[in-house]
Amino acid sequence: MRDVLTLILAGGRGSRLEPLTRDRAKPAVPFGGLYRVIDFPLSNCLNSGLRRVLVLTQYKAHSLDRHLAAGWGFLSRALDEYIDVLPPQQRVGDGWYEGTADALYQNIYTLERSRAKQILVLSGDHVYKMDYADLIAHHRATQADLTVATMIVPLDEGRHFGVIRTDSAGRITSFVEKPQQPEPLPDDPSRCLVSMGVYVFHAEQLYEQLCRDAMFPGSRREIGTDLLKPMLATHRVVAFNFQDRNAKATPYWRDIGTIESYYQANMDLIAVEPVLNLYDKAWPIRTLQPQLPPPKFVHSERDRRGEAIMSMVCQGCILSGGSVRHSILSPNVRINSYAQVEDCLLFADVEVGRRCRLRRVIVDKGVKLPQNTTIGYDREHDRARGYAVSESGVVVVPRAD
Repeated sequence: MRDVLTLILAGGRGSRLEPLTRDRAKPAVPFGGLYRVIDFPLSNCLNSGLRRVLVLTQYKAHSLDRHLAAGWGFLSRALDEYIDVLPPQQRVGDGWYEGTADALYQNIYTLERSRAKQILVLSGDHVYKMDYADLIAHHRATQADLTVATMIVPLDEGRHFGVIRTDSAGRITSFVEKPQQPEPLPDDPSRCLVSMGVYVFHAEQLYEQLCRDAMFPGSRREIGTDLLKPMLATHRVVAFNFQDRNAKATPYWRDIGTIESYYQANMDLIAVEPVLNLYDKAWPIRTLQPQLPPPKFVHSERDRRGEAIMSMVCQGCILSGGSVRHSILSPNVRINSYAQVEDCLLFADVEVGRRCRLRRVIVDKGVKLPQNTTIGYDREHDRARGYAVSESGVVVVPRAD
């Protein structure tokens, strides 16, 4: 894996996740109480034996930069191992990144200096487990110029992805970005094959295609439409079917691009048999571990009990006489007496006052809810107070200005 350089595209705006992305990039959004979304592709890299990683940032990257510096700075430069943040430098042009391909092109000098033979390109805002070593081995074995990780999804979901057609040998023959009528699999009209946004390029071919695309004024500067698709006619482009390290009956891959999908992905973690296993010692998900004491549950009177049922409670939390059900509490959350929290996701340093009632609420970092606050029981009232409310009634309480 010494010949592989990994690029993680982490500059996404994530506008559909607002207000959670109002002050942070999408890959920096908390997930599962303790983690950030970018911890998943980064953990996949380390578990796959990849130790040279560049994280390309752009949009509101301060929170992401801080997390990477504090939680991911343990690799050894002396051994040529690193996870480096690469902000926009305008070395090629005077504008910001116009698309995913342009992000690579504007850093082409850095890529060339790495002397890598293969370039692995990942998205920083997807949650999944994957051994990239298998993908890279397939790329080498097939002598491909570009290998695309693919997965099978229901046909009606195909319109949200780049839909792929392959021949019997696994070579990609067609790519259509987000078609209104996706092409089904030949042997299964209910499903289709789509790109995961995970790519392995032969390095020299990547540089050639980036330079070609930069000279074309009509390009959207995107990897799928402007690099992958033109290469189908002139290069060897193959598919690699997603092999899930999550070890469940159904492969797990989530693009948590909306409040609905983000909330549901978090709530899925609380199930007795969660669809995403965070407790797998063979494939650990790493993150910044805050130096905080264990969670504490205070009071046990009948009507004043510090308790959490079917919930995940992180370090530093204090449940002082409040009740928590089917919720996730991030580090350093405090639930005060007689408060009721149900089906909620509370970010770090949130404080819930006495006798508060919360239901299906996401509360952003550092919010202090005064006593007797009620959220999640009246949608119109919640909207009137300036909270974002999803179609299914999930309420988002943003950080204070």
